[in-house]
Amino acid sequence: MQKTAILILAAGSASRMGKMKQLLPYKNTTLLEWAIEQAQKSIVKNVFCVLGAHKEAIEKQLTTKPIEVIYNPNYKNGLSTSIVEGINLLQKHNFDNALIMLADQPHVTSEYLNSLIETSKKNPSNIIASSYQESAGVPAVFPKNYFNELLNLKGDKGAKSFLLQHNDDVIKVNSHQNLLDIDTPEDYQHLLKQ
Repeated sequence: MQKTAILILAAGSASRMGKMKQLLPYKNTTLLEWAIEQAQKSIVKNVFCVLGAHKEAIEKQLTTKPIEVIYNPNYKNGLSTSIVEGINLLQKHNFDNALIMLADQPHVTSEYLNSLIETSKKNPSNIIASSYQESAGVPAVFPKNYFNELLNLKGDKGAKSFLLQHNDDVIKVNSHQNLLDIDTPEDYQHLLKQ
């Protein structure tokens, strides 16, 4: 049985949004709590959340089931630092896979996360990523044989460039939803109108 963990990346300071994006209201909860709920409703039992900016304020607001928080003190150095913090912890606990997702993709559902995990079970040595027209992105499942390489990520690069480098090893899964990120006030207003 593969031991998979979900890593929710939520450490950024949301400079383009101009306020704490993680706590923006969404569906009677917040963007971050919605992401946590979807992860906790999936078939994965181990869910971790990487926090950095506004850690205390965000933790106070969390009303979801208890979740293990990983603190990323280097969050100002970009998304890669959150991936590194998370993967370091997963290596210590001998996880076989990391499903990396973002706190600001509200159309990611537990069903979609399960479809990524099921695809990973059938293709255990491949990276299972979300399909974005021409490219691949997160949510994505990374087997542990990629962990050491993920630890070398630098700057504000998430997994996208990593997935491009390993294109031959990636299996893309289509979501029926647009997996847009909520980065700006306009994105958020558009989301609320849906």
